[in-house]
Amino acid sequence: MINRLFRTFLSLAILTGLCAQEARTEAENHSNFTYPLFDGTSLDGWNIENDCQVEVQDGNLLLKAGDGWLRSDHTYQDFSLHIEWKALQKKNYDAGIYFRSGTAGKPFPKPAYQINLLEGKEGNIGNLPGAVSSGLIRPGEWNTFDIHVRGDSVSTIINEKPAYEVSGIDVRNGYIGIQVEVPKGGQFLMRNIRITEIGYQSLFNGKNHSQWVGADKPAEVCWKVADGSIQCTGEKGPWLRSENEYADFNFRFDYQVAPGGNSGIYVRVPADGNHHRNNLKEPPAGFEVQVLDDNARKYATLKPYQYCGSVYDIAGAGSRVSKPAGQWNTLEINCLGQTITTSHNGVVIVNVNPEQHPLIMLRKVKGYLGLQNHSSVVKFRKLRIGPAVKSYPTPVSQP
Repeated sequence: MINRLFRTFLSLAILTGLCAQEARTEAENHSNFTYPLFDGTSLDGWNIENDCQVEVQDGNLLLKAGDGWLRSDHTYQDFSLHIEWKALQKKNYDAGIYFRSGTAGKPFPKPAYQINLLEGKEGNIGNLPGAVSSGLIRPGEWNTFDIHVRGDSVSTIINEKPAYEVSGIDVRNGYIGIQVEVPKGGQFLMRNIRITEIGYQSLFNGKNHSQWVGADKPAEVCWKVADGSIQCTGEKGPWLRSENEYADFNFRFDYQVAPGGNSGIYVRVPADGNHHRNNLKEPPAGFEVQVLDDNARKYATLKPYQYCGSVYDIAGAGSRVSKPAGQWNTLEINCLGQTITTSHNGVVIVNVNPEQHPLIMLRKVKGYLGLQNHSSVVKFRKLRIGPAVKSYPTPVSQP
């Protein structure tokens, strides 16, 4: 009897422990966002910097020629990066993987931390003492790096074997990059590049509108889910409002507009979506970040604050970097108090602050997010929200 009771108690304890572990794992996954940083078909989400050539070849990233680097559109604070690489040169090969890098320097970025792909020093980080390993590389074959960056620490796993874990990183935010150094180090192939943004929560499950509601009518009137994206059909109907309100945050997504398309992102708006306010006598309001086909002829004479990525009525985009209609773009909106930054296709184009843009003082500091219906076909994907970024490693472009 005692043995039977003990076995029952032990089974319950194990089950409770497993349930707790599953709950912790579910909670951790809920606050992380994982997606391909390279989709195997295009360079969407990347910028080619300096004098180098990078191509997509048979689903792989080919570092083809020149000296320069491939830079991510977004910056990253804490993250996990999975990347597989292969050197095509048998000896004296050389390239690298940058993290938390800036954009100064030529042909390679400064400041930057580089995980080396130099023969004999693969995986090492030269400016971080202790970030050294040996004997884990398979020469002439595909190799796998799993890189985990948290706070001031980095750990690297090479071909599924722990290489090192060190601290001492003194930069908290920066770009991910791939060094192209073909004249000296030969060509490389890269594949299966995936990133997990720590602290980011998905705002779209790829299946339905479960985290969004139609503002005054059912979302299905003019919104649908197809091909992994939320799509406005262009029919008349409601805008989409987030289920929750947000104060300080970093909101990231991809968008695609049809030719001549027009849409926008409502930020910190009240439940009615008000995003215009010129004086204290008017009702509370958030603001709008413009989404637009900048290249359409009919928009050639708009006001500066009406182009894509601008904070409508308040600040125009310093650079117009929209891709042609029908292509995917990245857009990032960062809210930290009344300092608002937007980054478009990897370029920081707006920095609103109360000193230079006093109208922002009239807008709410907490409210809903919204996807505007402007009777245009527009698609959104990879919607996620995370903690506000306190500083960007690149100068802000101003008009």
